[in-house]
Amino acid sequence: MPKDKSRPPLDRPWESGWAPDTSRAPGTRRLWLAGALALATITACVTAITVLENESGEPAPEAAEPTTLGSSAPGGLISFATPSKSTGESPGTDGGPPSPTPTPSTSAPTSAGPGSEPQKKAPKPSPSHVTSKPPKPPASHGMSIRSVNYPERYWRVRDGYVRLDQIGSGPEQRGDATFERVSGLADSSCYSFTTADGRYLRHRSFVLVKDADDGSALFRKDATFCPRPAASSGAVMLESVNYPGRFLRHRDFQLRLEPYQHDGLYRADSEFRLVAGLD
Repeated sequence: MPKDKSRPPLDRPWESGWAPDTSRAPGTRRLWLAGALALATITACVTAITVLENESGEPAPEAAEPTTLGSSAPGGLISFATPSKSTGESPGTDGGPPSPTPTPSTSAPTSAGPGSEPQKKAPKPSPSHVTSKPPKPPASHGMSIRSVNYPERYWRVRDGYVRLDQIGSGPEQRGDATFERVSGLADSSCYSFTTADGRYLRHRSFVLVKDADDGSALFRKDATFCPRPAASSGAVMLESVNYPGRFLRHRDFQLRLEPYQHDGLYRADSEFRLVAGLD
């Protein structure tokens, strides 16, 4: 018989000659294996739950109140309800742009109260050097237009163009230097000038000429000039309606429409006095 075989007890011999080892309790190895398997299962479950919570990215609720157990909850356990987001949040508290704050209205009241003064219309813009009001034209519509820096010269129609000429005593020259002031064709608050034959003074290519009314909107604008205050006493500057900032001035004694310049010579050349007609 081999040496490593256990010796059978004397009272219970086996037929094969072997006898059971009575030094250990029966089933010990199976109990250790079952415990190790249960511990591994618990560890795997805890690890899986931790990984799932980390991947979801949702922060754990700061505080939760215990709720009653539902029919599906295991007996003897307490479940915690996750606080839900409020659906009745007021505007401006959800991180979006706040609503604009209402600004007090600064518009003037529609009706004036007792003791208040009536509102006045804002004056039209004029050159920065101007402080006085434009003078009133002569009572009669027949007028002549005299230069400020050449007081012996007047507007006169010659060969269809308006020039600044010295006027003699002849009736033809004096008639060519006399015009009728009418309400502006494009703006009734401004001026238009007509000649004795019923034509108008208008600018064409920025040169002042005499022309017949063709009924167009362009003609009405070209023949309308608005008086603006001038630095010289009793004088006006005549601004174009369709070219704001351009004023009539004389250059080489010819009337032209040129942009305003902060220059003493420009202002002197663009200032005129409306006087009684020469005819």
